[in-house]
Amino acid sequence: MITAEKNRLHTAGPRTKRDIRTHVLYLQRTLNKLDDDLRDRLQNSPLWRERENLLRSVPGVGRVLSLTLLADLPELGVINRKQLAALVGIAPLNRDSGSMRGRRTIWGGREKVRSVLYIGTLSATKCNLVIRDYYERLCTAGKPNKVALVACMRKLLSALNAMLRQGISWQTYASNT
Repeated sequence: MITAEKNRLHTAGPRTKRDIRTHVLYLQRTLNKLDDDLRDRLQNSPLWRERENLLRSVPGVGRVLSLTLLADLPELGVINRKQLAALVGIAPLNRDSGSMRGRRTIWGGREKVRSVLYIGTLSATKCNLVIRDYYERLCTAGKPNKVALVACMRKLLSALNAMLRQGISWQTYASNT
């Protein structure tokens, strides 16, 4: 909504611009208050604080991705990796009909989690050695960049799922794989 209001500023008249700016400031203050409240609740709960610390131990996983996963994907660490990939919408689903074999595509799932995971994976391909090596190996094998990136999203999500299930940090997980 903040972005939509900022975009409206470009076409609004002089009188309306003042009201829109006031509305944007209100929305930003409200968003900051919600973020602070969420952060406080997370810090006051030993269980959630531990889960966030495990997620944040992974290079490429920042505050936004960890909070999104904790808030919008409570199944993380409970269900298996295939179910999790389907739940987020990054599982390759077939488009077959009869004898026709179509391309595998991703669709459905939790779009908000998928979008944030996409950005986190982009970051991980730069700073996380395991994800970067996997991405480069797929690209070298001839996979298109987006296909390789989605595969890295699945790998990262599977690693996060296993880490939370076992209660281990990234350093321990990466050294075992």
